[in-house]
Amino acid sequence: MKKTHLLGGAAIAATAALALTGCGYGGGSSGNASGGATTLNMLVPSYSDKTQQNWQTVIKGFEKKYPDITVKLQVESWDNLQTVITTKIQGGQTPDIYNGGPFVGFASDDLLYKASDVVSNGTMSDFQDAFVKNEEYKGTAYALPFIASARALFVNNDLLKQAGVSTPPKTWDEELDAAVKISKLGNGVAGYGMPLGSEEAQAEAAVWLWGGGGTFGNADKITVSDPSNLPGGDQIKKMIDAGATEKDPGSTNRTPLLDIFIQGKIGMQVGLPPTVGQIKEKNPSLNYSIVPIPTKDGSAMTLGVEDQLMAFKTKTDKKAAIQKFFDYFYSKDVYVPWVKSEGFLPVTKSGATALDNEPDLKPFLEVLPSAKFYPSTNPKWDATDAAFKSLFGQIQTKPATDVLDEIQAAADKG
Repeated sequence: MKKTHLLGGAAIAATAALALTGCGYGGGSSGNASGGATTLNMLVPSYSDKTQQNWQTVIKGFEKKYPDITVKLQVESWDNLQTVITTKIQGGQTPDIYNGGPFVGFASDDLLYKASDVVSNGTMSDFQDAFVKNEEYKGTAYALPFIASARALFVNNDLLKQAGVSTPPKTWDEELDAAVKISKLGNGVAGYGMPLGSEEAQAEAAVWLWGGGGTFGNADKITVSDPSNLPGGDQIKKMIDAGATEKDPGSTNRTPLLDIFIQGKIGMQVGLPPTVGQIKEKNPSLNYSIVPIPTKDGSAMTLGVEDQLMAFKTKTDKKAAIQKFFDYFYSKDVYVPWVKSEGFLPVTKSGATALDNEPDLKPFLEVLPSAKFYPSTNPKWDATDAAFKSLFGQIQTKPATDVLDEIQAAADKG
């Protein structure tokens, strides 16, 4: 989820690109939708080391049900995904199905099918209404909600105790105090993990800027340079200057930094639902808690991320085959195991009912009502997202206002 990437968003990427046939779609042969075999080319990001196998399981079941349709899968890291999709479109190799971040740029260029063209009424009606709204451009949905997520603060209980911190922080002042004390423990321990590198800088920025009352804007206007974002930007610098974070946060990416948290070397870091599964797999003995993200005044706020599936128009009309695939994937018995395996929140009503009592999802479901989302339906969000990824890390050494102005200028250029 990149777009969170989830969210955009954001995603959550694995550390390496995995493609079934090196750098192209794996398996199958070319075909068309009218007569004979049909091939659907599918490009997706890696959310975990299970993503490729999860999709292969879906595809195997789908091809068994529809033997006249072959799905060729390509899995890429989130870091590579935007470059890959751009290169494929420019080179005439546009995928039929794409799981990615912002979609408005594609929709405005008339590259996507309308959502209603590639799913049945039954599937469309099963999506939760709020998520469908996030997939609309000029009142029409051009993407399908795929997975949802919310952020929360993962806290290493043992490190807090060793640092003399009795309870997890709720405000920025408490967070700064706790992070400084944890960093002073030494032995390579960092108080707070702050990933401002290119993987998902927009997410860490949102946590802080929105936590101080800021905003990135809405569907009509991008407002990164709005004065309301300065408290959050200044607090980031205060954390860095006080030695409360890891070394060189401006170039540190989220995925490798979360691995360090999981190893027990970071006191606090914002994480996602899949982080729970990663801890179980890599360090099940880690003593940790999941709590709401601290904000300036302690009020509730989280970053909500929603990733999308979309269908590109290509030289051959494959709407019928794409609809069969989407309807199959979103059926409860197929969709719920995928979402559960990756550790995300479902976007369908049937999926939400099926996972309602999952303990690992409870902390995230509790903060979801306070979620704020990227303005991903703004046509300039793609440029804004890219600018955050390439420029926001400079806040480590530059004044916050200068960095925000640079990102705003890049967003305005589109």
